[in-house]
Amino acid sequence: MPAIHWGTHTRTVLDVGCGVASFGGYLLDRNVITMSFAPKDEHEAQIQFALERGIPAFLAVIGTQKLPFPDNAFDVVHCARCRVHWYANGGKPLLELNRVLRPGGYFIWSATPVYRQEKRDQDDWNAMVTLTKSICWRTVVKSQVLNGIAVVIYQKPTSNSCYAERKSNEPPLCSKTDGSRFPWYAPLDSCIFTTSASSLDERTNWPVPWSERLNVRYASVPGDSASNKEAFEADREYWKQVVSEVYFSDFPLNWSSIRNIMDMNAGFGGFAAALIDQPLWVMNIVPIDQPDTLPVIFNRGLIGAYHDWCESFNTYPRTYDLLHMSNLVASLTNRCDIIEVAAEIDRILRPGRWFVLKDTIEMIKRTRPVLKSLHYETVVVKQQFLVAKKSFWRPGKPASRSG
Repeated sequence: MPAIHWGTHTRTVLDVGCGVASFGGYLLDRNVITMSFAPKDEHEAQIQFALERGIPAFLAVIGTQKLPFPDNAFDVVHCARCRVHWYANGGKPLLELNRVLRPGGYFIWSATPVYRQEKRDQDDWNAMVTLTKSICWRTVVKSQVLNGIAVVIYQKPTSNSCYAERKSNEPPLCSKTDGSRFPWYAPLDSCIFTTSASSLDERTNWPVPWSERLNVRYASVPGDSASNKEAFEADREYWKQVVSEVYFSDFPLNWSSIRNIMDMNAGFGGFAAALIDQPLWVMNIVPIDQPDTLPVIFNRGLIGAYHDWCESFNTYPRTYDLLHMSNLVASLTNRCDIIEVAAEIDRILRPGRWFVLKDTIEMIKRTRPVLKSLHYETVVVKQQFLVAKKSFWRPGKPASRSG
């Protein structure tokens, strides 16, 4: 293997077509956090199985729209027989991987075109060779066949210089006129995403090793400023303190039964960072109508996604142990009904587990009756936290009619 250095140099991984996420589960013991995804699978429900195992996973597909991740997010992308035709549709699926892969990051691919000699597989391999060369990916390793399989590892370039040296400008470089850059209901690019010159040095410099990376903020995030850096540091210290002094001490939570957590308005990822030493993981969600802090979260070595909480989240029912929402109710209720949001929280949350709302007392009073109507047990802590436990309640049987 090249200089991947799992758990120090490499922290965030995207596993495409992950099955039951065994690859991501294996890497957890090496201080690597893997975002595993696969399409909805009605006959096996592999993503549901992965979440039951306590491994980060969600439903997604590389089809016609961008994945809900920022540019340059992942250190490594992995695909083991994930059945994605990377070279199809003008190479758009691979161009999407190029977008989310950090400069200097690796793509690990194990599939039949790598090691089989049938004509169809070799045609696919030749198409992949042509495409990877055209986007300046370097072949680092192509292993020998062992136990009937083999692997090839590509590396994304660390600068834009190679693109200018290509004999053909295909695929072309992306420009400002190529459509929305924000990856929410945005079509796949047919062009190569490059790093802007103003942020080239910082974006292509690899983050410091884990776990020092957790407490470092990179100024390459769009719209960043000194005041945002101060806000980041204040946010980090705040969540470190409040989790230690309130969440662990005053909340009626059984932390030993909590494994899968979702922070529904993650900000800089401070809540997840404060829990980093606990045997759990956090899906950090940045709502689409909030400041775009998801690049900060990935730079810290955490994982997450964009989402609109006026819609359903791409997961199976009853897959999370704790849902956490901070200062989001007012914004949400300007766009959709709080009852719809509560219904989605109830769908995602496992029975006997918890929803924690940190907000103003006004928003707490607005939310509490809705949760009570769903048969949640609720308690207000320090006039700013609502802790709600989902019950095992089921609708009763209708009374039988006597003749």
